Amino acid sequence: MAIGLYMDVHVPKAITVGLRVRRVDVITAQEDNAADLSDSALLDRGAALKRVLFTSDRHLLAEAARRQQHGGYFAGIIYSHAQHVPMGTCIRNLEVLAKAGELEDFANRVEFLPL
Repeated sequence: MAIGLYMDVHVPKAITVGLRVRRVDVITAQEDNAADLSDSALLDRGAALKRVLFTSDRHLLAEAARRQQHGGYFAGIIYSHAQHVPMGTCIRNLEVLAKAGELEDFANRVEFLPL
C-alpha cells in the first residue's frame, strides 16, 4: 500500500508537480494552511494526517533527533539536500518510497535521499 507525502514549504513546486504526474499522493504545507508552523508543529501535523514529511530543511532533522532521543512520535521524514540531489532523482526516489512503503516503515525514522 502507498503512503501519502507531506511537503515542507522548502520543497520546490516542480517536485510536487512531478510526483502528482506520477500519481503519488501529495499535500503541501501551503495547501494545508500550515506554511507558518514551527518544525515541531509541522511534524505533529504530518503525524495527524498520517503522512511522511518530505523536506530539505536540516532544522527538521534536529527536531526528529530530539524526538528519537526522548521517545516522541513522528510519522517519518524523508530528507534531501536541495543542492546535492538532482530534481529528477529526487522525484524518482520519492515515487519509489511512496508507492512501495508502508506508514509503519517510516515511523520515527529519517530516510535520506538519494537512495
